[in-house]
Amino acid sequence: MRWIIFLLLAMIVAGCSRPDSGPLSGPPTSLSQVPAVRLNFRYEADVPPPDPVKDATKEDRNAAVQSDFDANRPQEVLDKTITSPDSKRVLTVYHKTGDMQNEFRLDMYTADGKILKKVTADVMAVHFPDTIRWSPDSTAVAFVAMVRGTTVDETSTAPAPDPETSIANTNTNAASALNDVNANTNIEPIAAATPAAPTGILTFRTEQIYICNADGDGAKSITQNEGLIYFYYVWAPDSSALAALAAKSIEWKYLNDRADQMSETFVPVGRPRVIEKNGRERRLDDALTAVQPVWSPDSYKVACAFENQIRIYDAAGTTPTQAAIPLRNSLLISSQAYDREQAEKLNAPADANTVQVANSNTNAGPTTLPDEKTLVSFNPIVALNWQSDELLYFQTAYIKRMKNEADSVTSFPRWHRLVFSPQAGK
Repeated sequence: MRWIIFLLLAMIVAGCSRPDSGPLSGPPTSLSQVPAVRLNFRYEADVPPPDPVKDATKEDRNAAVQSDFDANRPQEVLDKTITSPDSKRVLTVYHKTGDMQNEFRLDMYTADGKILKKVTADVMAVHFPDTIRWSPDSTAVAFVAMVRGTTVDETSTAPAPDPETSIANTNTNAASALNDVNANTNIEPIAAATPAAPTGILTFRTEQIYICNADGDGAKSITQNEGLIYFYYVWAPDSSALAALAAKSIEWKYLNDRADQMSETFVPVGRPRVIEKNGRERRLDDALTAVQPVWSPDSYKVACAFENQIRIYDAAGTTPTQAAIPLRNSLLISSQAYDREQAEKLNAPADANTVQVANSNTNAGPTTLPDEKTLVSFNPIVALNWQSDELLYFQTAYIKRMKNEADSVTSFPRWHRLVFSPQAGK
């Protein structure tokens, strides 16, 4: 009897798990059943731009929340509100008057302006507020935080201080701010008191990813890698995991200092990884990239770009695979055709449209690859957009961001796409 029960439990667990990336027992019915290494692709150059990525998270300022801050929290400044996709919860991003620049706090509100919980501890500082994201199913929020008011010493690897034993001044300032709030609540005698900030949340000296639930409870770090800076992340469409970019703090500092010396805007680069909500993390690649990773619509794969190459990774299964798609040669050939077509448009008479079309189709299929130095439109991949399981769009462009915005340059933005299909089975 025991072995029968065990067999039934094993069958239930197997039925609830995602399919493995191993050999297929028959023809695939969807690309989610096809491992990354078995994807076939077709390159299509200079296609119309894809539809913009839809972000269900709403960032319009919630008027009811703003009213609560104005009436009951005069020592705190509301920076933004982020409404859940189901419109039931509002995450507030704010700071106190004495906080350091670019350090924020989080509270959870109802849609009608009633505070539920303080999400972050007093010793925590939320960084990169533009990356805060609700999960698509509205059950969780992801954000980046670290110890408040600290800087990283790249020569030290000692653990972060215990949030419970933080500097006494933090508690003194918090108590003072609370007294100021209480002193200004005589207008509304029955106003609910602001909840106390949570304590005991593990906090680090470099930016880590945290999640909390829709009520603001249970904030926890799902990454615990002291010395790494997690600066970008995106939820899987099924809300099961995050694809993220992280950089070593010493690399971050070096590149930031170099950008300052050249009067450029610092653009961080990191190594891609997949992080589950339970904290299990898998680094996808050792190469650095500034291009934000994207999920396939079915949540089974992640795509990343490196210069003139796209790599696809399985996000699920016990034996995940990956595939590299080199695009340099294809981009060289299509850039040559694009440059020639643009030159003909500039040089041709205004009424020579038919001649332009005819000329643009000549000299196709060169026998030798063109020299990239002669092609102004040959540029690296700068963006990805996975529209459907079969269509992955990517953009190439020359982008240079300067601190003086007037000196910034974006030229030759072009969209291309890969059309996926299963490889012929063996």
